[in-house]
Amino acid sequence: MAPGSSVPAELLSSDAMKDYNRARVYLDENYKSQEHFTALGSFYFLHESLKNIYQFDFKAKKYKKVTGKEIYSDTLESTPMLEKEKFPQDYFPECKWSRKGFIRTRWCITDCAFDLVNIHLFHDASNLIAWETSPSVYSGIRHKALGYVLDRIIDQRFEKVSYFVFGDFNFRLDAKAVVETLCAKATMQTIRAADTNEVVKLIFRESDNDRKVMLQLEKKLFDYFNQDVFRDNNGTALLEFDRELSVFKDRLYELDISFPPSYPYSEDSSQGKQYMNTRCPAWCDRILMSHSAKELILKSENDEKIVIYDHIGPNVCMGDHKVIQLNFLVLYLLSIFH
Repeated sequence: MAPGSSVPAELLSSDAMKDYNRARVYLDENYKSQEHFTALGSFYFLHESLKNIYQFDFKAKKYKKVTGKEIYSDTLESTPMLEKEKFPQDYFPECKWSRKGFIRTRWCITDCAFDLVNIHLFHDASNLIAWETSPSVYSGIRHKALGYVLDRIIDQRFEKVSYFVFGDFNFRLDAKAVVETLCAKATMQTIRAADTNEVVKLIFRESDNDRKVMLQLEKKLFDYFNQDVFRDNNGTALLEFDRELSVFKDRLYELDISFPPSYPYSEDSSQGKQYMNTRCPAWCDRILMSHSAKELILKSENDEKIVIYDHIGPNVCMGDHKVIQLNFLVLYLLSIFH
């Protein structure tokens, strides 16, 4: 068992998981392999009430019944029960060594087949660059990478099935539009490096009110004076600037967002609801699905949908990202977490 794998092993044997009699854990821990390392991890716990569950073997091209609990870490490259890819380096040349990529598994429950794709797309390397154009150059890079994944999972190698794509998409609000809206009545001061004349900081001040600073913007600083705009009513006033998914509307569906931006939260254990001032808060973490997968979400007996799309632990520090959950009824009650 690879280093670090003792943690999932303890989880699988814990009393809290006693009703989950089958599990598959995939952890990409082989950080020494720069060519393949993604740092992704997918945990699948199967409740004892679920019968006849099969997982697809991508090498043998057939389903195998899922029994027992298994953990894979340093052997992911040779595991036929998943597909794992790291995006080509030229997708994001600004980063010398990127870990971004995806892990795909395929499942079948009582003749209902679907793919579960864990994905990590490219981040915004600089707030100043993201602010320059609308949409930003980083949005274009994410568009290219996500398109690559979607093409990959519906190519001709295997039968096409419904799919769910989840993870850190790094989707950001349209930075230029957000800043222009939040600072509509402000004046901008540009600060440049003395030696290179490169822009290193932007300061937006109110035109009156003693020239109060509203926003300070640097490569890794987004310090807006009023974080409540991102929390009030779950930040829904800013959803109009969440535009990156729109180019995939013919291929991907998402339930209505009713939770505040999932990133970047403070990592101070006493500040569970506080955002860091490193990036503009955004809905980076999502659970998306194909339009055929949308049709798998059934109605309960009283004709009310049992669907929950929300974040977990709104008041609890969970790192810089909040965990997102999607619960729905599809033959059995399934849960997908990111």
